[in-house]
Amino acid sequence: MKRQLIDDTKLPGDPTLPSSKQVLDSFIKKSADNATYSVEDFFRLPKKSRYQLSPDGTLFSYLGPYKRRLNLFVQKTDRKTAKRVTAITDRDIAWYFWKDDKIVFGKDDGGDENFHLYSVHADGSNLRELSPFQGVRINLIDDLEDMEDQIIISMNKNNPALFEPYRLNIATGELKQLAENTNPAEPIDSWMTDHQGRIRIASMVSGGTNTTLLYRPSEDEPFSKVLTTDFREGVTPLFFDFENDDLVYATSNIGRDKQVILKLDLKTGREVGEPIFSHPDADVASLGYSRKRKVPTAISYLTDKRHLHFLDRETELRFTRLEAKLPGYEIVATASNKEETKFMIRTYSDRSLGAYYLYDQPIDDLTKIAEVSPWLSEEDMAPMQPVSFPSRDGLTINGYLTVPTGKSNRHLPVVINPHGGPWVRDAWGYNPEVQLLASRGYAVFQLNYRGSTGYGRKFWEASFKQWGKKMQDDISDGVQWLIDQGIADPKRVAIYGGSYGGYATLAGVTFTPDLYACAIDYVGVSNLFTFMNTIPPYWKPYLDMMYEMVGNPEKDKDYMYDASPVFHIDKIKAPLFVVQGANDPRVNIDESDQIVSGLKKRGVEVLYMVKYNEGHGFQNEENRFEFYKAMLGFLKKFL
Repeated sequence: MKRQLIDDTKLPGDPTLPSSKQVLDSFIKKSADNATYSVEDFFRLPKKSRYQLSPDGTLFSYLGPYKRRLNLFVQKTDRKTAKRVTAITDRDIAWYFWKDDKIVFGKDDGGDENFHLYSVHADGSNLRELSPFQGVRINLIDDLEDMEDQIIISMNKNNPALFEPYRLNIATGELKQLAENTNPAEPIDSWMTDHQGRIRIASMVSGGTNTTLLYRPSEDEPFSKVLTTDFREGVTPLFFDFENDDLVYATSNIGRDKQVILKLDLKTGREVGEPIFSHPDADVASLGYSRKRKVPTAISYLTDKRHLHFLDRETELRFTRLEAKLPGYEIVATASNKEETKFMIRTYSDRSLGAYYLYDQPIDDLTKIAEVSPWLSEEDMAPMQPVSFPSRDGLTINGYLTVPTGKSNRHLPVVINPHGGPWVRDAWGYNPEVQLLASRGYAVFQLNYRGSTGYGRKFWEASFKQWGKKMQDDISDGVQWLIDQGIADPKRVAIYGGSYGGYATLAGVTFTPDLYACAIDYVGVSNLFTFMNTIPPYWKPYLDMMYEMVGNPEKDKDYMYDASPVFHIDKIKAPLFVVQGANDPRVNIDESDQIVSGLKKRGVEVLYMVKYNEGHGFQNEENRFEFYKAMLGFLKKFL
């Protein structure tokens, strides 16, 4: 199960650039303090997490640590002890699900994100790899709940850029290809089954920047085009209607700014009636349903926090009962048995990773199963406060401010923490990075700059070709707002982010060099040209869309040059810590090497940590410990 990832004689990137162990250790030593909680407390593997129930409800499973890696454990619901059923030591299990009396799980190698598929019996026997293909990425399409040993997956085995659907027998390993995807000019980028497990919907990239929805009444008929839209707007099927299988529940922002939930007629491509649910201030993207009772259940959406809108009385009543039993927490049903009588419940808040409970609905009985991180006390954690401020061009920017427990929000050292993506968003909830920094006396500011999703199409489009420009202005304006409010000490502001947040970190110290005392760039982009040239092959179908959103290297070369920090490193004067996973498939190690090399050529020392068994962020526990200790030492010295 363990593969040789790299030739040790030819390491990715330039192995002469990372800081020496001696230098890194000197910063790690600086992190030593008398804080109540250590770095290990915040970033050790959870004791028990990601609980699920077996289909018959007699067993539950969870991920727990074994030799510093997340492995699978199975336990009878009426017993106190669990049995470990895997013994993986190279990489955490990334995800898993039950299939009959077996568990199917996925993991990658060294952060390459080419997830391999495995299965194991609930008693730990018959562990087998189901996808022994190098450089191939596996995605689940349908677990085929009612078909023994059968699942439907997609993988890019025949072409790294194109995914094709297969029926996989997890007992025998037999694969049957269900459809072809061979036209790179019009690639299919997703497949969807109906409630009988038949592939009847596909989404195709057409014309580079358009999306075409495809549909067929049965698997014996060819796909036909339902509708084509520009990628800026569109419709995303969620699941088929239970009474009329020519209809689907879907999200759509066609002809509107905010995404709504509606029904779509697949024969005509038209909306059926009025939207089922919309919200004036937020995109609505999630709709659950009951497999057993064949009804849609609840819609969830985000404003400052998560909200639910119920479509089903039974689901609403269950949630109301759980709220009464678990006041003050967000509540999520993460799994159920097939009969939907037993539910695995997860709680969380901004100050707690929460706990898991087993809820027996017929008798209204809730049993606590496990705390996720029992060594952390909720009372010692800092609350996360939703805030908003106006950008310089009048756009409202929302975010979250976390102030250290026991401190007034006046004249504080602050770490600005822009999220990655960039087309995602920060949300209210527990964040170990935020709590670590707050525990050391730093306020943390997370802001959803323009382009963050969930705020509508206009807000998203306002980010197009604005890397280093208006997107960065939003972050700078957030810093100024903190200073104007008297919250931030203007001489003690740092910036730390990962992925796009790493880019924003580099852009911050490059284009506003007087704003930050120091900066930490984690797997961030430094050069928009090389970034676009090294994207994973399965991003290639979206390249023309990326040209519209990020920039076209030919048509927008002046803008991309101006927005790339690597071409302006002479402006950087704040101390910089760069962190990179060598196997990162999204942000190539060359992005970090370029910025470090450029600074060193100018005679500027930069702290640089590279881990050769990691990808887009550090997953292995020992690497996380080392990184965050070095981060604290770096902030202690420069902030």
